[in-house]
Amino acid sequence: MSESLHTVTTLPTARQPGCPFDPPAELIDAHRHGPISRYTHPGGKPGWLITGYDLVRSVLADPRFSARKELLNVVDFEVPPAPPGEFLLMDDPQHGRYRKPLVGKFTVRRMRQLTERVEQITANCLDAMEKAGPPADLVTAFAKPIPAIIICELLGVPYEDRGSFQEQVESFLSGEKSDEEQIAAYTETQHYLAELVATKRANPTDDVLSDLTDSDLNDEELKGIALILLAAGFDTTANTLALGTFALLQNPDQLAALRADPSLTDRAVEELLRYLSVAKSFMRTALVDVELGGRTIEAGTTVVLSYNTANRDPERFPDPHTLDLRRQDGGHLAFGHGVHQCLGQQLARVEMRVAFPALLNRFPTLRLAVPAEAVALRPEAADIHGVKSLPVTWDV
Repeated sequence: MSESLHTVTTLPTARQPGCPFDPPAELIDAHRHGPISRYTHPGGKPGWLITGYDLVRSVLADPRFSARKELLNVVDFEVPPAPPGEFLLMDDPQHGRYRKPLVGKFTVRRMRQLTERVEQITANCLDAMEKAGPPADLVTAFAKPIPAIIICELLGVPYEDRGSFQEQVESFLSGEKSDEEQIAAYTETQHYLAELVATKRANPTDDVLSDLTDSDLNDEELKGIALILLAAGFDTTANTLALGTFALLQNPDQLAALRADPSLTDRAVEELLRYLSVAKSFMRTALVDVELGGRTIEAGTTVVLSYNTANRDPERFPDPHTLDLRRQDGGHLAFGHGVHQCLGQQLARVEMRVAFPALLNRFPTLRLAVPAEAVALRPEAADIHGVKSLPVTWDV
């Protein structure tokens, strides 16, 4: 690999039709020139693009790089701080203050206790699919309802509100609506969450949001935390389930191996997380001058961390562009790394470990109902990569 200084003027987002699992070709090409490239942010500010696994991981663990929203040096105008509770765009101590009360709610043990409920929800979705008969859109019939119901139950969203609530959330996360529609849906969701927090404070029930009303967090902070949990707990898992099924259907040997050997499930989930990397990139800003990959990142410069190329780095993962459910190499960055590593990663794993085998066992002849090239992808503007719909069919 040449270590010459490469320059990327725009962040590529376009995927190859029919095979939307690989990172954009321009990103892969940038990585061939080295793990770090010069980059110009859309607002014209100079920055860096980091595509190598080791460098991405090191930045995520380095306190000299900040996640604070107001420090992002990507546009010519002042960026406001993250709203109260939205701790993904904060540093410690504020980040820790919001995250600490949540850690005990999302332990491996507590998430595994949810397995039975995930199995029940998954079975209900598959029952409905089977009853309606083929074809089906796997996104609306399977991939979205499972994480949506679970996160609504964890937050304590009343059953009768879940449909409209999910619709609002999708409107501002999908990237498919106009700016005005996204802002309206986001504002409506904020209003709903504010009312939900007030309700939980007055009449707590058995859910995470009610538990948090016993802390020193105020209503604005609880609303922000609820929004973070909602977006992270629904959108990423839903798109991994849909895109992961698409990937398995496009790799029939791997699909057959998973059907034949249930003990592969845990490893298969980790490999799909690595291979798909639906959370495409994140940004960090250098607080001081930092030497990184033989380059000097000047204080105040914002770097883009490309998760999808880091998880396809051939120096970390042999034959990285091959989906291999028996892969021994763990340590992917799909959930990030360091103090900001995804809080809900164990919940996502439980949902995937249940959902993928259940789907494949229920429908042994499951296949795409359209050519792979005809599967509609989410807009490139969406923060989370995925498919808009996944038409499938099976033998009755």
